[in-house]
Amino acid sequence: MNCPFAERVTSVLSRHPGIGAVVLVGSRARGEAAELSDWDLKVETSAFRPVAAALPALVAPLKPLAQQWDRLSEHACYMLLLPGVGKVDLIFDEPCKPKPPWVVRLTTLPSIDDHFWDWTLWLAAKDRAGKQALVRSELKKMHEHLLAPLGVQRVSAGVSNAVTAYTPARAGAERRLGVAVPRAVENEVRRLLAACGFRLGGG
Repeated sequence: MNCPFAERVTSVLSRHPGIGAVVLVGSRARGEAAELSDWDLKVETSAFRPVAAALPALVAPLKPLAQQWDRLSEHACYMLLLPGVGKVDLIFDEPCKPKPPWVVRLTTLPSIDDHFWDWTLWLAAKDRAGKQALVRSELKKMHEHLLAPLGVQRVSAGVSNAVTAYTPARAGAERRLGVAVPRAVENEVRRLLAACGFRLGGG
């Protein structure tokens, strides 16, 4: 594999006997990654359910700030946000059915926040890569699945605009529900983007 970070993830995941291999794929594997590119690793297993149940404990040594299954992928994808690294996707050859839009509750708001910032980091990378049609399409999807449930009325015109719309909507949900969502994930995403000169609104 010849990539220290990917080898570290492989070492961590290989503790589970149900995992056969971990393969770096995508732009990082092709040597085409940009500064904000995520890390895509294909996880090969013949025991998906036991591996899936064990993932939170398996990835604990990586100290993820956020971790959750991708709600919109047609194949199982476990998304991590790692400090100093960014977005990491563990991809499984296991079909899954995309989930409906979020329902805002006391129990879901922290996961909604994790999902928003993971999505924002990914979108910023696509924006930097000049994939504007994809960004526009994903912003519509983000509005339907995440921002509209929080009460945001309009589809965002760009990544920064999405953040500008999200932060007061989250604050309103926090007041209604009587909860304060930790800002560690937001702070790390803002730090990663600021280091690349990508400015966000709503700060």
